Amino acid sequence: MKIILKKDVQGLGYKDDVLTVKDGYGRNYLLPQGLAVLATEKAVKMLNEELKQRAHKLAKIKADAEEAAKKYEGVSLVIAAKVSDKKNIYGSVGAAQIAEALNAKGIETDVKKVVLKAVKELGHFTAVVQLHKEVAVEIPFEVIAENAPVEEKEEEAPKAEETPAEEPAEEPETEEEAEVAE
Repeated sequence: MKIILKKDVQGLGYKDDVLTVKDGYGRNYLLPQGLAVLATEKAVKMLNEELKQRAHKLAKIKADAEEAAKKYEGVSLVIAAKVSDKKNIYGSVGAAQIAEALNAKGIETDVKKVVLKAVKELGHFTAVVQLHKEVAVEIPFEVIAENAPVEEKEEEAPKAEETPAEEPAEEPETEEEAEVAE
């Protein structure tokens, strides 16, 4: 018996596949459950026409998703979370916080499109925004302590300033000292 699957059937095939199955399986299970229809000449022609139209629509949807993916290029996030004295996060950072941070940057993102396991510690991580089944964007983010971000920035700023400032400052001084000594 030739059938056209209307839905994915595990172990048999995917939606819109034209298959040959045993008569009893098709007649007693697939057809009554609404999982398939008979593959008559008319039904196969209709399926082919529908697939052509759907392919055009799917190509446009994928192109739109690829265009939307360009908005996410170069985006990285910093998420502040409350931490204990032992640097453990109270609760976790999840898809909702990532979507909220992206929306705050002006990139409209649905929470359902963010794929992320709950993060329960400080550090650098990556979230995935699934825009289409074939288009996904990785978003790097860092989880920092909410109650101590000022201290971290103060520590980082002098280190960054001291290292570049000392090296160039010392070299001209030594050259000037060398010229004065001559």
